[in-house]
Amino acid sequence: MRSLFIISVLALMAGTMRAEGYQVNLQSARQNGMGHTGTGLNLGAASLHFNPGALSFMTADTEFSGGGTAIFSNNTFQKAGSDYVFESDNPVSTPFYLYGAKRFNERLVGGLSVTTPFGNSLVWGDDWDGRFLIQDIALKAIFVQPTVSFRLNEKWSVGAGLVFAYGDVLLNKALPVQGGEGDGQVELSGKTTSFGANAGIYFQASEALSLGLSYRSTVNMEMDEGEAKFSVPASLRGQFPNTTFSAAMPMPGSITFGAGWQVNERLLLAADVQHVLWSSYKDLNFEFEADEVPDSYNVRNYENTTIGRVGAEYLVSDLLTARLGFAYDPTPIPDGLLTPETPGANKPNVTSGLTLRPSSKLSVDAAFQFIWAEERSGGFDPANYYGTYNTNAVLLSIGLNYAF
Repeated sequence: MRSLFIISVLALMAGTMRAEGYQVNLQSARQNGMGHTGTGLNLGAASLHFNPGALSFMTADTEFSGGGTAIFSNNTFQKAGSDYVFESDNPVSTPFYLYGAKRFNERLVGGLSVTTPFGNSLVWGDDWDGRFLIQDIALKAIFVQPTVSFRLNEKWSVGAGLVFAYGDVLLNKALPVQGGEGDGQVELSGKTTSFGANAGIYFQASEALSLGLSYRSTVNMEMDEGEAKFSVPASLRGQFPNTTFSAAMPMPGSITFGAGWQVNERLLLAADVQHVLWSSYKDLNFEFEADEVPDSYNVRNYENTTIGRVGAEYLVSDLLTARLGFAYDPTPIPDGLLTPETPGANKPNVTSGLTLRPSSKLSVDAAFQFIWAEERSGGFDPANYYGTYNTNAVLLSIGLNYAF
């Protein structure tokens, strides 16, 4: 029983660390309103994330930008072959971004970004039917990226940045052992750091047309001192000792091509195609310090996905700009590995937004996004747990920009 339990825990962590729901595309309130397009646009300081190559086309001498999003998400599960239906009680998630960029001369611009491009927060509760797979999880990653961008000529520019990544995970699940206080429990937690890179090319083909290509490397988060804490009856403590573990979990890289078209002085159109390298997650190995807890090897074989995004921006007046957008984010999770930790499904997104400019230096961005996952039936073969999942989320973003 102990071996089966450990394997289920490992499968839980593997499923949690890679799904379309684990990648957070919310790195600009302005761009959120345009379907999160931006690789082929000159965004000023926000280009630190979207395309470092475009940063040197920044029109201001210095620019600061920051903001965040409140995510209100909901998951519903109906167990296969029964009338059992349960709804999650997720907390509000709050990913954020901060950018600062400075022009050193007419060709060279440098800057620093702090973003949260990966994360997940989900609560099913202590007494739901799948509690032996998951009760709750809180997962976050913070990327700090110093970047430089160089303008080659009037049309071309390049840029690159080094990514310092910090990761933090906490999850709880019930154990199929009974004590005086009910089910046993396990808490898994850990923190780690790693490195990656971001690079981009920007091409101002004409006054109306701009193109961009951006690459983000996969960041392999190696955890050497994760903690596993067990709460079980005294008679079983020898079989479930508190211990540490090591594991390696990739955060997938991506390649994105984008285009922008300034139709006229008021209307801007944009489109991005992002190829996400989920196939970097082929397996997950766990090594536990305690001899009583067996090491485990897990094959996952997730599949690369391609996200399509389109957006539009319309200058209503010198004070107000309005935006609309749409994105389609397919799931990388193959059949047989569908878990309640991050229920994977194809996700259409609709977005809208606006910008208010109270002065020539200051602007305020706001965006609304609605995500509804296509209903998906299936299950997690290792645990023989199957059902139908429905997921949706409402996202509210706000940001401030100051340039001088």
